[in-house]
Amino acid sequence: MERRTTAPPFTHHDPELLTAALAELPGAAVRAFTDSWDDLPADSHLGTAAPYRFRRYGRFRLLGAGGTGPTALEPLPHAPFFQDRSVNKVHGGVHRVFAPLAETVAAGPALRTVVRTLLDHLPGPRAGIDTCGVHQIRVVATPDAEGHPAPEGVHRDGHWYVAQVLLRRDGVHGAESRLYDLDERLVHRATLTAPLETIVLDDRRVLHGVSPVRPAPGARRGVRDMLLVDFFPSDPTHDTDPGRA
Repeated sequence: MERRTTAPPFTHHDPELLTAALAELPGAAVRAFTDSWDDLPADSHLGTAAPYRFRRYGRFRLLGAGGTGPTALEPLPHAPFFQDRSVNKVHGGVHRVFAPLAETVAAGPALRTVVRTLLDHLPGPRAGIDTCGVHQIRVVATPDAEGHPAPEGVHRDGHWYVAQVLLRRDGVHGAESRLYDLDERLVHRATLTAPLETIVLDDRRVLHGVSPVRPAPGARRGVRDMLLVDFFPSDPTHDTDPGRA
């Protein structure tokens, strides 16, 4: 099949993209969504004496993703999160069990709105995509212990597209997002600072990493809250070449 010119492998969106979408919802629904990051249990897979990352995870079928109407989210049974060692040299090959998303988040209008909006702004074709994984993550840092958003370093996640949405950045120094081509040459760097600022990347065409989180000068604790959404097909045999029509 003949290749066609592809879109750039990532997009970096100002907060207005998701702010405008969420403005259609009642303020209480949005606040319940953002406040839910205060109820994330510790990630038990870090292997550190004190936890610095807190996390929940859920999976959804994207109903109607290829149609003209709105996309609905159908929760899938809770399951461990797995990445191959070829894409995650720290935690790859391990079925990591994270706490499920709270029901109010999984069934709430805010998550549905955010996922629909991100799906409409993927940096490439979305044919075949019918599933997403949703990660709520908080990384904390103190003067005695920095936090690591990406302990695996420069990596891929093993999906088609990955959206990275900042929810909160309080008392934080560092946490610079960096994107690389497949030869590990830096192609983009940015520090997400405004709530709902977003990077959406093609995980097959770029690598990514995040520098450590440290407390800002004078802060006793730094907190960085992120929403990550992975988009992929449920059929692993689907053609994953983003350069094909």
